[in-house]
Amino acid sequence: MSMIDPIVGRYVTVTLSGRTHRIYFEEAGQGRPVLCLHTAGADTRQWRHLMNDAEVTANNRLIAFDLPWHGKSLPPEGFETEEYLLTTEAYIETVLAIVEALELETPVLAGCSMGGRIALQLAALHGDKFSGFIAIEASDFQPAWYDIDWFHRPDAHGGEMGAALVSANISPYAPNAERWNTLWMFMQSGPGVFRGDLSFYTKDESLIPRLPQIDTGKTPVHILVGSYDLTCTPEDAQRTADAIPGATCTVMEELGHFPMSEHPDGFRPFFIDALAKMPV
Repeated sequence: MSMIDPIVGRYVTVTLSGRTHRIYFEEAGQGRPVLCLHTAGADTRQWRHLMNDAEVTANNRLIAFDLPWHGKSLPPEGFETEEYLLTTEAYIETVLAIVEALELETPVLAGCSMGGRIALQLAALHGDKFSGFIAIEASDFQPAWYDIDWFHRPDAHGGEMGAALVSANISPYAPNAERWNTLWMFMQSGPGVFRGDLSFYTKDESLIPRLPQIDTGKTPVHILVGSYDLTCTPEDAQRTADAIPGATCTVMEELGHFPMSEHPDGFRPFFIDALAKMPV
């Protein structure tokens, strides 16, 4: 039996901070644009199940892209002489550049983990460019409870170290095949990439004072959090939602930190409900 996925992958070239980047993106569906952001150290494959879901894509055009240095998006020219460290400013610039390059008119932004964090930053700083925000496993700030330098050392395989760390954040209810598919993405992460993402995720506290700036009357914010997420706990997510006037928060039972990837069937109804809360 053979089957061709409806997902189409292409490249778009954008300029970020004066440097040319060739960004890989995938899309499926039609209708309202929904821009999907992957987690730290991973890539767009985390969204493949929803992009293959005919009911979801019947009225939603799901678009997911690999950040520079991730997946099929190569690092910029000269990367061999520099250290990759993601910043809030660079992340915001990248998302807005993709929105402009793909001519997306006020898309819904759905991001997980660090993608959820940047979704809230964009809600505070550039809410007018989006119609709504689905922030998954997102919180105001999470200091590292681990040494991020373990993910880029000469005496350890950074990808396998990263997979070992995130394995504790996957729900015990996740199907075994999808657990390992999720971990494989981290095992394949480029040298120092997971560490560079975690530098952004664990060091930038700038979102905390910006949360009250979010106007949910114009662009709704819905936070989703897995009950088995030990990095961004349900308490962390609820605290964050409480700091955003009008934001809503749902705890997803039996799910962990990578719900769309680790347990797609369990995540599906929560994502469909979140889409229903966004303007059409």
